[in-house]
Amino acid sequence: MLQRIQTIFLAIAIVGMGIFLAFPIWSKVAASGEQKADLTAIKLTHQLTAVQSNVQPVYYLTILALLVAGVAAYAIFQFRNRVLQSALCAVNSILMTVLMGLVIYFTFYKTAKLFDPELPGKYDIGFYGLVGAMLANVFANRFIRKDEREVQQSKRFR
Repeated sequence: MLQRIQTIFLAIAIVGMGIFLAFPIWSKVAASGEQKADLTAIKLTHQLTAVQSNVQPVYYLTILALLVAGVAAYAIFQFRNRVLQSALCAVNSILMTVLMGLVIYFTFYKTAKLFDPELPGKYDIGFYGLVGAMLANVFANRFIRKDEREVQQSKRFR
């Protein structure tokens, strides 16, 4: 049924991926204030001066985020088959772990070499959208498994 709690958690995961796509993920400003780096789901921008900047496309972050949102949306409508719904949540967990790994790779390794390696930068709302989506997916999977256990117990009592 669509009114189950796992549906709400899967919808929160979709909203979290929308936040990840719409807002900046990470930013860093040099101590001098001249250089700046920003990571979004579409590009990594390193602004060298006021007029010069390097832009590196990172479209695979967008593709992964859309894939996660699509799998979560599909999982919502698989409420009759809880085993498949749980498997889809597990796939989503793997995809979001890969997405988190890529974000951490860009923030710690790719941009640390650009300027001021001692400054870590700060995570923006897009990153927290990803974290919220990961947590919502874990809770959705937990409630799906709980429902499946209850159904199996009720069949045993019959």
